[in-house]
Amino acid sequence: MLENLDALLLARLQFAFTISFHIVLPAFTIGLASYLFVLNALWLITKRQVYEELFEFWKTIFAVAFGMGVVSGIVMSYQFGTNWSQFSDKVGPVIGPLMGYEVLTAFFLEAGFLGVMLFGFHRVGHGLHLFATGMVALGTLLSATWILAANSWMQTPAGFGVNEAGQFVPLDWWAIIFTPSFPYRFVHMVLAAYLTTALVVGACGAWHLLRGGAPQRSSTMFVMAMGMVAVVTPLQILAGDQHGLNTLEHQPAKVMAMEGHFDSHPDGAPLILFGLPDQKNKRVDYAISIPGLSSLILKHGWKEPLAGLDTIPDELEPPVAVVFWSFRIMVGLGMVMLLLGLWSAVAWWRGRLTTDRWLHRAAVVMGPSGFLAILAGWITTEVGRQPYTVYGHLLTAESVSPIAAPAVAVSLLAFIAVYFFVFGAGIFYIVRLMARLPAEPEEEVLDKGPVRTAGITPGPAQGTPQGDTHGH
Repeated sequence: MLENLDALLLARLQFAFTISFHIVLPAFTIGLASYLFVLNALWLITKRQVYEELFEFWKTIFAVAFGMGVVSGIVMSYQFGTNWSQFSDKVGPVIGPLMGYEVLTAFFLEAGFLGVMLFGFHRVGHGLHLFATGMVALGTLLSATWILAANSWMQTPAGFGVNEAGQFVPLDWWAIIFTPSFPYRFVHMVLAAYLTTALVVGACGAWHLLRGGAPQRSSTMFVMAMGMVAVVTPLQILAGDQHGLNTLEHQPAKVMAMEGHFDSHPDGAPLILFGLPDQKNKRVDYAISIPGLSSLILKHGWKEPLAGLDTIPDELEPPVAVVFWSFRIMVGLGMVMLLLGLWSAVAWWRGRLTTDRWLHRAAVVMGPSGFLAILAGWITTEVGRQPYTVYGHLLTAESVSPIAAPAVAVSLLAFIAVYFFVFGAGIFYIVRLMARLPAEPEEEVLDKGPVRTAGITPGPAQGTPQGDTHGH
C-alpha cells in the first residue's frame, strides 16, 4: 500500500501537519508575552495586587506554551533537510540568513531575559523585571518578523538573482526582507496573535465568572480581554481587506481561487457566499452569490472587470476547493469575533460586562476560535500559492527530496503518534492550569480557632490557679 503513495503529497501532508501545531503556539506566545508586559506595567504603576496575581497565573501558561513552540520549531527545520532538500539547496542563500537572523536576534533576546521574567519578580528590581518582560515580548515580535519576512519572500519574491547552479542568491537584502506583501502579512499575523490571546484570556475569565470563582481576577482579565477583542477585531478586518488587495495585485490566481471565480467577469464579478467548487468542470455548484459585490470589494466598483482562472493554465491553478472553504472559515470566524466584540461593548456601556452570563458562555465557546482562524488563514495563504514554493519561480514538485514514499509515510505516522501524545498532554495541562484559578484571599475558609504550634500545650485560662484542675 505504501508503495502506491505519492512522496510529494506525503511530504506536503507531513509539513502541513507539523506546522499546524507550530504556527498556533508561537502566535499564542506572541500575544501572551505582550499581555504579561501590560500586566507587569499596570502593577508597577498602580500596585494593585490583582495585576501581580494575574501575571503569576499567566506566566506559567506562557512558559509551557513557549517550550512547546520551541520543540515544534525544531521539527520544522528537520524536515527541510529530509523532505525538502532541493528547496533548501536552491533557496538556502536567501532563506538561510533570514533564519540565522531570527536566532541571533529573537532567540538570544528571549533566552537572555526569559529566566528573569519567569523567576525574578521578587528577586530583581521591579523596573528591571519590567524591562526583562518587555524584552521577551519584543523577542517574540522579532521572531515573527524574520519568519514572516522569509514567508513573504516565498510569496512575493524580490531582490534576488539565480546563479549558474540554479540557486536563488541575494542581490538586495532590503528588497528581500521588505517584499511587497511583507507589511500586510506582518500586521495581519501580529493582530491575529493578539486577537487569539485575547479570546483565550477572555474565555478563561468568563469560565471562572460562570463558576463564581475569584471574581476580582476573573472580572479583570475578562474586561481586559473583551476590550482587546472589541478594538482589535475591526482593525484585523481592515488589515485583512488591505492584505487581500495586495494579494490580488501580486498573486491573482490565489484570489481567484478564494473567490471561486473560474470564469472572468468583464462586467462585474459576484461575491459567492457559499457553493461547491468543481475544479474539473470549472464551475461552482449550488452557488449563493451577490451580483457585483466581489468587484466592489476588490476593485471598488460594481461593474469593474475581474479576471478568472480561465486566464491561468490548468497546471498552474491552486486547489480551488481547499482555498475557497478555508478562506470562508477564516472570514466567518472573523465576523463572529466582531459580533462578540460589539456585544461586549454594548454590555460594558450598560454596566453588565461582568454579569451577562450569556456573554460569558459565548466567550467560552469562542475561546479556541482564534487558533482555528489562524489555521484557516495559513491554509488559504499556503495552498493558494500552489503549485509553487517560490511563487512564479520554483515549483513544489521541484522542491521535494528524492526520497521514497514509504519512508515519508513512516515518518508521517510517527509524527502523528508522537505529536498527539506529547502536544496533547501539553495542551491538556495548559487547559487544566486555566481551569484552576487560585481562590482569592477573602474567599478562603479561615479557622477561627486558636493557632497552635505542634508540640506546645496551651496554657491555662487566666484566673485559674495552675495545677488546680477542679477549680478549688
